[in-house]
Amino acid sequence: MAGKTEAKPKPKSQSKPKAKPRAKAKPKVKQFEYKAEMKQLLHLIVHSLYTHPEVFLRELISNSSDALNKIRFRMLTDTEVVDPDADLKVKIELDSKEQTFSIEDSGIGMSHDDLINKIGTVASSGTLDFLKQVQEHGGAVDGNLIGQFGVGFYSVFMVTDQVTVETRHADKDSKGYRWSSDGQGKFTIEEIEREARGTKITFKLKDDHKDFSEDYRVKSVIQKYSNFVDFPIFVDKEEVNRVSALWHRNKDDVKEEELTEFYKFVSNDFSGPQGHLHLSIEGAVNFKALAFIPETAPPMMFKDQLEKSLQLYSNKVFIQDDCIELLPEYLRFVRGVVDTEDLPLNVSREVTQTSPAMAKIKSILTKRLLSFLEEWAKNEPEKYRKFYQNFGPVFKTGVNSDFGNKDRLVELLRFETTKSEKDELRSLQDYVAGMQDGQDDIYYLSGEHRDALERNPNLEYFKKNEIEVLLLTEPVDVFVVPGLGQYQEKSLKSIDKADLDLKDEKDGDEDAMGKDLSDSLIKVFKETLGDKVEDVIESKRLVDSAATLVVGKDGMDKQMEKMMKAMNKDYAGSKKILEINMSHPLVKNLGKRLIADASDPLLRNSVLQMYEGALLIEGDLTTQTEFIQRMTELMVEATK
Repeated sequence: MAGKTEAKPKPKSQSKPKAKPRAKAKPKVKQFEYKAEMKQLLHLIVHSLYTHPEVFLRELISNSSDALNKIRFRMLTDTEVVDPDADLKVKIELDSKEQTFSIEDSGIGMSHDDLINKIGTVASSGTLDFLKQVQEHGGAVDGNLIGQFGVGFYSVFMVTDQVTVETRHADKDSKGYRWSSDGQGKFTIEEIEREARGTKITFKLKDDHKDFSEDYRVKSVIQKYSNFVDFPIFVDKEEVNRVSALWHRNKDDVKEEELTEFYKFVSNDFSGPQGHLHLSIEGAVNFKALAFIPETAPPMMFKDQLEKSLQLYSNKVFIQDDCIELLPEYLRFVRGVVDTEDLPLNVSREVTQTSPAMAKIKSILTKRLLSFLEEWAKNEPEKYRKFYQNFGPVFKTGVNSDFGNKDRLVELLRFETTKSEKDELRSLQDYVAGMQDGQDDIYYLSGEHRDALERNPNLEYFKKNEIEVLLLTEPVDVFVVPGLGQYQEKSLKSIDKADLDLKDEKDGDEDAMGKDLSDSLIKVFKETLGDKVEDVIESKRLVDSAATLVVGKDGMDKQMEKMMKAMNKDYAGSKKILEINMSHPLVKNLGKRLIADASDPLLRNSVLQMYEGALLIEGDLTTQTEFIQRMTELMVEATK
């Protein structure tokens, strides 16, 4: 069409078309490789060191507790943290069907660097030395040592093949991260969305350890190792650790009923304690202790006290049950706990035996317990008497083993004596205070029980002259008392010994036998008894009895000799000395028969009967049949 112009197309716009929205970039997973020494350490943990897989749970709870303590401390001065109102707790969730385990805390959490430096590398330079030690011992080193190097977390690989850690640090601008590893040599870290502060660890249990997905199993481990952790621990929403760590509280704030319940918990005793000692020590060594003296002694005390002792904790986390290095043997009836920061978690038995910190704790604790008992002895004698009746047999052995505290222990010794009522106890200081003028020695008599001792012929002189004698009825006494030697410069002497320096009260006795006849009669005794006895002598100690057996100067204590015979049936013992009371009517009558007829068979039979009668009193007569037959013959002769 003429004159008609064609429309020109509009130029295309120079602007770029609208771009489609991009999908959010997937966080990059970074892979890291463990260093050589870490690989060796992981291998040792999983395959040779830990003998009790349950400790993995202790390690994880301990780490959670540390993280919670750190955030609690930080929030004292800085509340500008992620989730400041979150409850401080540990939460464990289990699925027995899937065999899964998770533990989560609201603690301070970890940053990217923490994941690399705290659980991705060996935390202590001492680990290399540790590895060398393991190699030297052929892998036989106690696995509990591993906790010293800050990698106790890896004990989890004993029960699983793959671990995932999700965490976020408390800093406001922090990010969430996921750490994952199979413990073989590598680990990965990736950024994740996580709102909550703290750390969550999840894994699937190996078939061999699927029991840790059962709540009863996990609860029992927590009650054993982590019952006193400061923060509540929940297992499938149930709070498990309800017992308070009383030893960390001010002793004035602890109620008596709380102490009783706590004692029952740590001792498995049904009754409450007799007393307790609450300590908080700071100085060369730092520790807290709550020690109890039981109300009664266990049935197998001598056996049990070698195996039982206090529980050892580190920052409220259980380390050892019955840590025998904390107390000397003679105090191991004490029950309770010691908690110290000066020992690492998982410290081994071998380490506690040689640790300077343990030696200091033992020394301080021993001295404080002795002070506690001294206070009882001085101000509450009835309470101390009850304690001593219960635990005296063990306690007094310290005199022969703890030479550093020997003088204090000697002052705490107690005895029944001829001046005490039954069950009343007197000290050596009491004895010395009541000694007669001119008395230079402390006298004692040992035997099985008080009634038998009080009938012992050797006691007659001392009763008549009102000289006090210690009555030793415990088997351990024959090891303790003779070993004292002296007390306040007074010698301790057994009245069973022949070499006592006793005043001869028979001097000037008109009824006493003449010296010549006496010598002749003693000669007959010696000829009749022959090598049955070491000697026959005139007695100064007998008042009412005709004869008694005593120990020679170098002879063994009678009770000690009985124990030797009980241990060895072939042990014959030493020969005794027969003492004769020359003023006794029977002995005088024998003197008359000697004058009438030196060959009278009745005279010889009477000598034998007197000797065997003395053996009978001692409990050493082995010829009972002959003794009865001879007694019958003598009675027949006497009744003609």
